[in-house]
Amino acid sequence: MQFQGFPVAALDFYDDLEMDNTKSFWEAHKEVYDESVKKPFAALSAALEPEFGAVKIFRPYRDVRFAKDKTPYKTHQGAFVAAGPSMGWYVELSPRGVRVGAGFYEASGARLGAIRAAVADDRTGPALRRVVSKLERSGFELGGDRLKTTPRGFDADHPRIDLLRHRQIILGRPYGFEKVIHTPAVLTLIRDDWRALKPLVTWLQRAVAGVPEDLRVR
Repeated sequence: MQFQGFPVAALDFYDDLEMDNTKSFWEAHKEVYDESVKKPFAALSAALEPEFGAVKIFRPYRDVRFAKDKTPYKTHQGAFVAAGPSMGWYVELSPRGVRVGAGFYEASGARLGAIRAAVADDRTGPALRRVVSKLERSGFELGGDRLKTTPRGFDADHPRIDLLRHRQIILGRPYGFEKVIHTPAVLTLIRDDWRALKPLVTWLQRAVAGVPEDLRVR
């Protein structure tokens, strides 16, 4: 099956699921999920894998064992290519449309320390600044959890203090409800965006390369 874009029915499905996140709704509309969400994501993944590697399509079920929110299903569908522990490229479909991005999303102490050290280092930090600035100029948005205060051990007037505050470094681009998301052409947009984000992923890989493996995998 070739990727043909995301059907309108996929967006409608998640709109409705947000309103009625129950097992009875899911079972009554599972065929819509299978045909309009699961199959397009499988086809998209197959098209991206030759260049980027194995794509993980996330399960639609929420882990509610320790959550206050007991709604059973995710109200979005995501897929991810890992470039290392807790970093890589992603694409997501939700009631807000399609979004793509890449970065580092898990802030364990060892990895976060290594990334902050690389950001602060004048031999490596300026390269990240250039990568982020270039991506922002081309329409990507810098996001991710960050401190409101100065991280311990760093000066408030550090030239890259804004990046040092980040506990996650994620750059993404929303395509929302643009007509292109319903066509095969969105594959080209996703592939081009992932290529554009590769310098960010490469920088992050190098930043954590010296962290012992037993500390990088949690």
